[in-house]
Amino acid sequence: MADNSWRRPRQADIARLAGVSQATVSYVVNGRTDGPAIPDQTRDRVLAAARELGYVANPSARSLAGGANRLIGVYTFESMFPMDHHDFYYPFLVGIEAEAEAQGYDLVLFTSATTADGRRSIFRGHTSRLGLADGCVLLGKNADRDELVQLRDDRYPFTYVGRREIPGGRISYVAADYAAATGRVVDHLVKLGHRRLAQLGPRTPGEYSADRDSGLREASARHGLDGTGLDCPIDDAGPGTDDVRRLLAAGATAFVVHEPAAALRVRAILGELGLRVPADCSLAVLNDPPGGIPEAADLTCFQIPRRGMGSRAVRLLLKQINDPRNAKPHTAVLRCTFVPGRTSGPAPAVSLKGMT
Repeated sequence: MADNSWRRPRQADIARLAGVSQATVSYVVNGRTDGPAIPDQTRDRVLAAARELGYVANPSARSLAGGANRLIGVYTFESMFPMDHHDFYYPFLVGIEAEAEAQGYDLVLFTSATTADGRRSIFRGHTSRLGLADGCVLLGKNADRDELVQLRDDRYPFTYVGRREIPGGRISYVAADYAAATGRVVDHLVKLGHRRLAQLGPRTPGEYSADRDSGLREASARHGLDGTGLDCPIDDAGPGTDDVRRLLAAGATAFVVHEPAAALRVRAILGELGLRVPADCSLAVLNDPPGGIPEAADLTCFQIPRRGMGSRAVRLLLKQINDPRNAKPHTAVLRCTFVPGRTSGPAPAVSLKGMT
């Protein structure tokens, strides 16, 4: 948890420790060459004091002084940086890179931020690792909320890819409209005659799953669906055979699953029970299955505008960098594209309750 008693080291602190003026510190730490010549001995003393205090230049202040680096950082809370083109996060990175280039910025990837206990962390001690960049695009499902609060309180420009809520205020983000996309999946299944939809979402929800749940509730209410006995929270291992049996016994004719891996697990269990997808039972995933998994290629799902979200994240970030005095968060929500796939079909004419 962030230590609120700590204060970011300032140039005045460096000046006191190095025994120089604050103006001298400003010239040295911002790499300025438009002022008086600074003796090498003095410069070394200032830099040594900055290192001792853990000082990182504030990008907002640099921008105000005309000293922006024209660098955009990219940081992920995932365990590995998304370099494989099949990785779910890779298209976001492609969009970020393309937009940064179009805007005349270079990228710096913060890839070595793992702590001794295996967690990824923006801060080393009390010092942000992101200060080299004028601002940063953040990615990853499991964000450290305390670190997001610290970045916000430090007025460091950043945009999150995905809606994230933090205590005491909002942050800038670009998100997919999961609620509306989920509603279109439900509309599709209802049009096929399904009235009993099993719902399998994470046991520990986040904003990304809350938006899907909201879309499910709204669409179910709109169509007058009864979801009694059809909710099944699951962990990362996915559902078990008993879970699927219970949902079938409750009258489920279609399974609506948050994550692709869990959807494939449901499909395998249905096959073990002698049920065909979609002839006997339909299956839809409220996500965009990653490439490179042939079994997921035919799933009823929706496509997330991942490249577009990466691009928009950069544009929202530049709004903050170019107007550092405006602390108002910038947000955008982009539409997903429904994909009918081949795992949803007409509701069975005969109840599946006795087939398990």
